[in-house]
Amino acid sequence: MSVADESRGRARQMREKAQQMNEAAERTTDPEERQRLQERARRLQEQSEQQSSMGGGDIYPPE
Repeated sequence: MSVADESRGRARQMREKAQQMNEAAERTTDPEERQRLQERARRLQEQSEQQSSMGGGDIYPPE
């Protein structure tokens, strides 16, 4: 497996985890828990985008 394949795999896993957190946030009735889950999901999504950019050979992060 190449480095690019590994990078894409990690990015995909992060996106899936972020989606799971967003879904959990939608189900919870606790506003603080919802906000915490949404923030974690947002950070994971950003990390997955950075990982995708690095795996694709793009050395400059999106602006």
